[in-house]
Amino acid sequence: MVNSTVRLLVVDDHPLFRQGVRWALANEPDIQIVGEAANGEEALHWLAQVDAGHEPNVMLVDLNLPGMSGLELTRQIRRQYPSIAVVMLSMHESDEAAFNALRAGAAAYRSKDIKPAALAETLRRVAYGEYVINDVLLEEPRVASRILSQFRNLPQVQTVGGDPSLQVFTPLSEREIEVLERIAAGHSNKEIADELGISTQTVKNHISSILRKLSLNDRTQAVILALRRGWIETPQQIQSGSGEDEE
Repeated sequence: MVNSTVRLLVVDDHPLFRQGVRWALANEPDIQIVGEAANGEEALHWLAQVDAGHEPNVMLVDLNLPGMSGLELTRQIRRQYPSIAVVMLSMHESDEAAFNALRAGAAAYRSKDIKPAALAETLRRVAYGEYVINDVLLEEPRVASRILSQFRNLPQVQTVGGDPSLQVFTPLSEREIEVLERIAAGHSNKEIADELGISTQTVKNHISSILRKLSLNDRTQAVILALRRGWIETPQQIQSGSGEDEE
């Protein structure tokens, strides 16, 4: 279901910038800043301790955070809190940074010199489930091609009773993510079982659960989808034998 109010968590290591965001959004009645964090670790701790009713549905994240990067934080947010949309900010517009941000799971990538009205509009749009990419970046054919290829074949979102306004998100468990990461790295079911200390049948059960949750037919599609949504990191090499022991 779409959100009528933006509940925002601001993650940036500069207190002055965080205060500036508060000033910029002070006159937006439908945008409420529910918290701040100076780095990724602090943001994750804040989310784990947040009181009911103050959960954010949007996070504003600096790309260049100290310690845990903005990209890594985004991956963890998309994995642990899939209902939160991430807007990533950077000091400099870069097609490569935009591509990496969206691949990590961010819903938007904008420059830090964005105007307050444009920032507010971006926050509203991602709260409604949209992806927002700077139009200047999309004017570059090479960038547009790379970004669109990431999202063109995503399966349709599941709905309740056929009503598209009632969307259901079925995130994978931590164990299922571990299995999927090893599938992406080209490991067989037996190798996955040995690495995780579980039986081969349990691995097969996890794979069946993954495919059911994602409404997909094979594990290659599941790996591609997980990579595109930032649930797993891109492996150094996906071996051609990743389909072994599938039965």
